[in-house]
Amino acid sequence: MEHNPGKKPEWLKIKLTAGASFASTKQLLNRSSLNTVCRSALCPNLHECWSRGTATFLLLGNICTRTCRFCAVGKAATPPQPDPLEPENIALAIQSMQLKHAVLTSVTRDDLNDGGAEHWVKTIRAIRSLNPLLTIECLIPDFQARESSLDLVMSELPDVLNHNIETVPSLYARVRPQASYQASLQLLQRAKQKHGLTTKSGIMVGMGETALEITASLHDLRTHGCDMVTIGQYLQPSSEHLAVDRYITPEEFEQYRIIAEAAGFKHVQSAPFVRSSYHAEAYASHTENTFLTI
Repeated sequence: MEHNPGKKPEWLKIKLTAGASFASTKQLLNRSSLNTVCRSALCPNLHECWSRGTATFLLLGNICTRTCRFCAVGKAATPPQPDPLEPENIALAIQSMQLKHAVLTSVTRDDLNDGGAEHWVKTIRAIRSLNPLLTIECLIPDFQARESSLDLVMSELPDVLNHNIETVPSLYARVRPQASYQASLQLLQRAKQKHGLTTKSGIMVGMGETALEITASLHDLRTHGCDMVTIGQYLQPSSEHLAVDRYITPEEFEQYRIIAEAAGFKHVQSAPFVRSSYHAEAYASHTENTFLTI
């Protein structure tokens, strides 16, 4: 039985802002028919990020083949085929937005033979051909742990390789039924050991985990070569999704930040509205594509 967390606390009430860049960012994305995780995943930071003239681009359409219970992105067993014009359109949008750091993510496409890895490569190359000084963060799916697909994307040497574990092992069956905690850790380890990439992951809290489990998962991430981490409050997208178990207080988020920094992470963001790509440009200054002995 899922727990009722009660009324949403004051610290989770969003104060919407729409700065000068909000309308232009929205118009550009609409004009180019581009998907963003900001919109598809109902991110609470959409207004803030678009007002700063930035967005997280969502590759391979906006329909996912997984049925994760936390995610607002649409789901289907056989989504439409990838748009061949998407890589170039994203590159042009980034050029128009004059971004210095871009974040790419994608839906999970278990229906494709390579999980969409080749489409990822085309997108990264198209972006760099138009924006050679840009730094890129790639928030990738697990590609069903296919080493060939993982290596295809990792060999492009993104400045940050991000993959979220999302939650603690005891909740995977409920939260991420088609994913593997160990496979996600091994993905991050592969990025570090084989490709020498700067690595990042994210955890949602308030889903029924304990503080001890979060501490253990943070240490698991460090043991597998993860350099940076984000920790944020899970918010239920709709009544059809997993219910919130508890609203974590700002003081508890501060404790998680202290624990993560003590574990050795180079950069930590831990607060209620933190998401994987929130203020991602701050992470770019912590990149160091060198091998870490673990």
